[in-house]
Amino acid sequence: MNSALSGIRVIDFSRVLAGPFCTMNLADMGAEVIKIERPKYGDDSRNFGPFKNKESSYYGYVNRGKKSITLDLKNPKAKEIIKDLVKQADVVVENFKPGVMEKLGFGYEVLREVNPGLVYCSISGFGQYSPYSSRPAYDIVAQAMGGMMSITGFPENPPTRVGSSLGDISAGLYAAFGIVTALLHKQKTGEGQYVDVAMMDSVFTFLESNIVRHTVGGVLPERVGSRHPISAPFDSFKAKDGLVIIAIASDHHFSKLCDIMKQPELMQDEKFCTDPNRVLNEKELKTIIEMWLGQFTVDEAIKVMMEQGIPCSPILNIEQVCKDPHIEAREMLVEVEHPAAGAIKIPGNPVKLSVTPPMVKEPAPILGEHNEAILKQFLAYDDGQIAQFKEDNVI
Repeated sequence: MNSALSGIRVIDFSRVLAGPFCTMNLADMGAEVIKIERPKYGDDSRNFGPFKNKESSYYGYVNRGKKSITLDLKNPKAKEIIKDLVKQADVVVENFKPGVMEKLGFGYEVLREVNPGLVYCSISGFGQYSPYSSRPAYDIVAQAMGGMMSITGFPENPPTRVGSSLGDISAGLYAAFGIVTALLHKQKTGEGQYVDVAMMDSVFTFLESNIVRHTVGGVLPERVGSRHPISAPFDSFKAKDGLVIIAIASDHHFSKLCDIMKQPELMQDEKFCTDPNRVLNEKELKTIIEMWLGQFTVDEAIKVMMEQGIPCSPILNIEQVCKDPHIEAREMLVEVEHPAAGAIKIPGNPVKLSVTPPMVKEPAPILGEHNEAILKQFLAYDDGQIAQFKEDNVI
């Protein structure tokens, strides 16, 4: 089956999460991703658990479908090999601190001389130009500086990090989007370009309406727990045996809920007749709803509301969502066979394309698994030269 990015070759210098998540998505879409790793050690995430047969499942998830070649980036011969690989590539991805690739001799200005049509993507905490460019950054730093932590959690508790690495994942997604956009431009014009993605910027855009609530509405958004700041009832509510999510953002759905609760008069009450008014009286409304929910289990409440088209759900834990029929039907949990770890289950790709669907084709590579294949196939080195590279610690 032809893939959307078939024929696109990516040289991937990135490590840990933001960059590898970007190139994982490119690989799923058919790009050939050659991952450059440190001899003997590899990507830092090879040491992140959980492990199966001493192989990192963390690494196995975000590096599936790639090829691994080990190269000492400071070795002159390795530098030559990298430039020869870049000549045959379409894309370079890196997520070092700004300035590191330039010090190594692989900055954009150098590599575009080698390959004028190159799309070169840098992912960093604060971008290539910023008062903070030189600062180190991990996900929690991006979430804190980007504003996300200030609106996450309950008002009586300190700000909290979103439960997954939103800073890395959002930057990885924007990087993949930027790369594909640049490749489309290159297809039209033959011109390569530089793609600069910052984690802080990416988190900032994920704040969505909170920004305009401040810049236009003059509000300082704060932590409101699970509820929505501009719609109600839009929160978690206590049922007999657990919590139910009810998400209503229209008078139509609220009217239906009132009928289900056998309290149609609520829709005529000035405190609840419009969404803005319901937000102002959210606490009183939540008490009313929870008094009604107290007669139902979570499953019973959801059944009653779903029959009338009310947006609602249980709160699934990780074990439950992994077993959910939706995840199975959408192939969002896939099994790959790793040569050392054996069978492991990892998330699938959420983008469903009718003609060129993404595919999880291969497991993540063993460190240096493709050294010989790449050196022979792409660069025409022979066995003797490769043996010498090993002896000289080039690979």
